[in-house]
Amino acid sequence: MNFTRWSARLPGTQRRAASRTDTAVPPDRRGDGSVPAARAEQLTDEAPPVPDVDDLPVRDVLDRVPALVALVHGPEHRLAYVNDAYVAAFGTRDLGARAREALPELDEPGLFPLLDQVQRSGRPRTLKSRKAPDGRSYTFTCTPVTEGHNGDGRGVLVFATDVTDHAEAAGRLRASERSQRETAVTLQRSLLPQELEEPDDLRVAATYHPGGTEAAVGGDWYDVITLGGGRTALVIGDVMGRGVRAAAVMGQLRTAVRAYARLDLPPHEVLQLLDGLAAEIDANQIATCVYAIHDPNEGRLVYASAGHLPILVRDEDGTVQRADEPTGPPLGTGGWIHASGSIALPPGSTAVLYTDGLVERRDEDLDEGIAALEHALSGATGTPQVVCDRLVRSAGVTPEHDDDVAVLVLQHPARKGTEAELFRNAALELLGGVEAAPRARAFASGVLTSWRFPADLHDLGVLATSELVANSLQHGTPPMRLRLRRTDRRLIIEVTDGDDHLPRRRRAEPGDESGRGIAIVATIASNWGSRRTPGGGKAVWCEFVLQKP
Repeated sequence: MNFTRWSARLPGTQRRAASRTDTAVPPDRRGDGSVPAARAEQLTDEAPPVPDVDDLPVRDVLDRVPALVALVHGPEHRLAYVNDAYVAAFGTRDLGARAREALPELDEPGLFPLLDQVQRSGRPRTLKSRKAPDGRSYTFTCTPVTEGHNGDGRGVLVFATDVTDHAEAAGRLRASERSQRETAVTLQRSLLPQELEEPDDLRVAATYHPGGTEAAVGGDWYDVITLGGGRTALVIGDVMGRGVRAAAVMGQLRTAVRAYARLDLPPHEVLQLLDGLAAEIDANQIATCVYAIHDPNEGRLVYASAGHLPILVRDEDGTVQRADEPTGPPLGTGGWIHASGSIALPPGSTAVLYTDGLVERRDEDLDEGIAALEHALSGATGTPQVVCDRLVRSAGVTPEHDDDVAVLVLQHPARKGTEAELFRNAALELLGGVEAAPRARAFASGVLTSWRFPADLHDLGVLATSELVANSLQHGTPPMRLRLRRTDRRLIIEVTDGDDHLPRRRRAEPGDESGRGIAIVATIASNWGSRRTPGGGKAVWCEFVLQKP
């Protein structure tokens, strides 16, 4: 049997032999002249001959190879040869038998179909790190060879290298990466809200998809925060970078957002505070964020953006608007005064806040991704969760997606019929001086009676109205306004005036003639608060939780 010729000759052998022949000293002049005999003898001694590769005994070479070697020939792959390493690994084999009977250990790694493929195509094929019945892992290389003196027979040389140590190390590495990823994803999800708060006037839903298969999850986050008085804050952000560090920074920023939101500040002031905090947490870590506030009395979203993608709003007819101004630099950069903008959110509309993983792709411009999202949103109907799922599917987000994705969807439902009866508004301009107080009490009493509240809640509402109006008349400036609002869950009473000094609850001394109004309101109401209004004044509110029927 003649194996394929591996090499004609070692490189340079003929050239070195010719060179030695040309420079050799003639026999009759050896020892004469200026060259000593010993030197001449040294120059003329030829090096030991280098054996030709073709002359090497192939069987002896293969028998000494530590890898497993087997040779099969013919269409039935009859066994022609196995080397000593193969015999040591799997025992002796019957030469001349078909490979399926003689080499059953090759069935589990899937070698038999590969033998057919190699013999038909005449091209080598390799299977990497396949486990054999002996429990060890091998990389199998099947190479076509010619057989017979005329080369008219075809066989396949199977060469198996033991890679068990490498396979086990790779398995341990994969297990470690899975464990680290699970830890990072668990940390990430634990830092996100486990359940979204449910505002009275909005329906909300959110989703988060960790990106990639490695442990380096990102720092995307979202949150919904009820501010009281019927107002709701919504936030979504993305910490640059990946891994546990990004998730940890995200958790600190999310906690800070909730704390700053309780101050009921305008969106741009919240971002100013976050910007300074982000620089203190990690000067090398920046984040994008958009913070928005929904006020049902205004029917708009007031927002501020720190380098984040624009909010998209779809109206009831399917038209999508993009809120792309104003936008400041990311958090952590410092030295920038953020500004607030607004976009209409009428009844029946849907707003979407999202991170760049939903729209950014390596092979296309970011604006193209946002335009595709707008197109998908224009046709997305149903509940907020349904809209979330449709947008994620339309963007082609899969478990192998290379970036984290966070989406927050909010809807301002258009209520009709009996449901609309549960959401009512009434307002009164407080004109004049002290005579405005009895008018406010009479107005509140009539409204609460028409809304069919029980007597005890009616009386508490009138008392709270009287105290809030009296406080505004004493400490505030015109214009003043009383607003009553009911939802399916609570009664809200709010008084606004032109003075920006916020009231605070304090203990009045027995001899004090004032200072008890806010304390009374805080005692009888479920919640109360105050905030500065954009026009330079303030709003003081309280709310009563309604009992479920």
